[in-house]
Amino acid sequence: MEKNMKLATVEDTVEYRLFLLPDEPTDPEKHKEILQKYIERIMTQFAPLLVSYIWQNQPFNLKYIPGKGGVPAHMFGMTEFGDNTEDEWFIVYLIKQITKEFPDLVARIEDNDGEFLLIEAADFLPKWLDPDNSVNRVFFHHGELCIIPVPRKPAAVSWLPTTPPTVPQALNIISAHPEKILASESVRAAVNRRISGYPEKVQASLHRAHCFLPAGAVAVLRQHPRLVAAAVQAFYLRDPTDLRACRIFKTFLPETRIMTSVTFTKCLYAQLVQQRFVPDRRSGYRLPPPSHPQYRAHELGMKLAHGFEILCSKYSPHFSDSKKSLVTTSPLWAGFLDSLKKKDFFKGMIEGSAQYQERLEMAKNYFQLSVNRPESFLAMSPGEEILTLLQTIPFDVEELKKQEATLPPEDDDHWLDLSPDQLDQLLQEAAGKKESEPIPKEEELNYNLTQVSESMKAFISKVSTHKGAELPHVPSEAPITFDADSFLNYFDKILGPRPHESDCDDLEEEDFECLDSDDDLDLETQDPGEKASLKGTLNNLKSYMAQMDQELAHTSIGKSFTTRKQVEPLFQTTSISSDEEDSGTRESVMTPVDVDLNLVSNILESYSSQAGLAGPASNLLRSMGVQLPHNTDHGTTRNHEKNQEAA
Repeated sequence: MEKNMKLATVEDTVEYRLFLLPDEPTDPEKHKEILQKYIERIMTQFAPLLVSYIWQNQPFNLKYIPGKGGVPAHMFGMTEFGDNTEDEWFIVYLIKQITKEFPDLVARIEDNDGEFLLIEAADFLPKWLDPDNSVNRVFFHHGELCIIPVPRKPAAVSWLPTTPPTVPQALNIISAHPEKILASESVRAAVNRRISGYPEKVQASLHRAHCFLPAGAVAVLRQHPRLVAAAVQAFYLRDPTDLRACRIFKTFLPETRIMTSVTFTKCLYAQLVQQRFVPDRRSGYRLPPPSHPQYRAHELGMKLAHGFEILCSKYSPHFSDSKKSLVTTSPLWAGFLDSLKKKDFFKGMIEGSAQYQERLEMAKNYFQLSVNRPESFLAMSPGEEILTLLQTIPFDVEELKKQEATLPPEDDDHWLDLSPDQLDQLLQEAAGKKESEPIPKEEELNYNLTQVSESMKAFISKVSTHKGAELPHVPSEAPITFDADSFLNYFDKILGPRPHESDCDDLEEEDFECLDSDDDLDLETQDPGEKASLKGTLNNLKSYMAQMDQELAHTSIGKSFTTRKQVEPLFQTTSISSDEEDSGTRESVMTPVDVDLNLVSNILESYSSQAGLAGPASNLLRSMGVQLPHNTDHGTTRNHEKNQEAA
């Protein structure tokens, strides 16, 4: 029955805190009252965005947290976003807008990975900022990202702590020096690029599909469309115990099924579609053959019905009705409803119409869960909420069947079948990079592979530490510069002269000038003893390398490398007679390896073996801004041979 099953894991969560900027000292109770008023204002003002939003697991929420352990009282929220990271970035957008609308508020936001905003802008962060000293430095204020710096000048020590600031210190710094703690333009641009498109982007993340669902599920989703997420998650994370409840359906009977239109997020739709599942024969759910034009609608409806049945089976009727408060009796309801009408939440619908009533029920549900929820309120489980709706919502199966003929068309789901090029484009857009233009056919035939070798040289010339190596920026952002002469001269001084140069072992003092650019070597300040020691080390290294060459000369390893076609003799003699004895012992002339050609050949071989998939060669080259043309059966070989001839 079960083809695959998703095991429940620890879900990703995002936490957000909103602080009130320090002002005149206030009584703790007064401070609490002010923060609670802010919560009501925030949830009311942003209700048009939040009422109809479909969250993956948990909605955006705020509650009052009293001061404790040096952290002042504040507003706190935590959302479990699971597999849908768009929920997390939508919350970033909300936090940014909240601090813009309410200038007295300062916000912090982090997730399981910590300061994920810094991770997003990692390519543009100042060198001094790392995970060890980033605590309590990153905030949103006035709708802008702020980073509290470390004191770089003595004058800044007076208002910047030398250690990571505490929350009260950070709030005082933001209040006193808001213009000095603004993050750099490139850092802010990286974060803004990730949340660009909101709030319009919310609609683009939805997917509408036809589903053959039991009438009860149709009625529930029309009242509370957000419950589709709970049903999908229940099916997606099902276990054998859950499936026992689906052997014989008690709530959502298969004989009441009708065709309807269901709105998913793209993440929820993908989770539901990719699950392979065959229902129990005892359940009564039968699927048409895959060739049937409505097979997908039947399959989606069957899976959703299982999800709803699982939710209802988990409901334990021990919740007290006293926990449920009547929405319309709250003194806040009238103001909340007026705010929605002013923001055109009902979109000109006639009051009392079916569509108006559907949106009104959505608003009531949001108001109960987000605005009017007392701290002691025990939220209903999705199963309890579904059963309560089924008992209170009148629906006529025959009337619902009549609406099948007027269903809106479903969205195209070809976005599920992305080609490698389309996937690369999406990844580049997510990373904030411009769309790369495809390489024309004529350029593929004349592709210059020297870009590969030059980029690799630039990569190995970068400084690396225990934290990793720095990759060169994309050429459009920062062109790669590489001084080949300095690079070769540096190794000549260490490893010895090239074939056409003298093999003299003596290193004059001026020979060390090329090393002065290295931060780790400052020979001008070294005493003669240290210079002599370094000179001896270099001589020993050259002797060791010469011995290695002699040993490798008697093996076949050298044959695995491509050498230059024309080389000068390794040793040029000025007197044939004086070197006659030595020439007898040197039977062959050593030819130097063509480093560039071997490098490109090996990278192309690795790239070809990837067969169009991700791999080390393409990943490394792409990170350095190098785009290779698509591999073909013979094209790569022709280009390879052509570049060999050019070399």
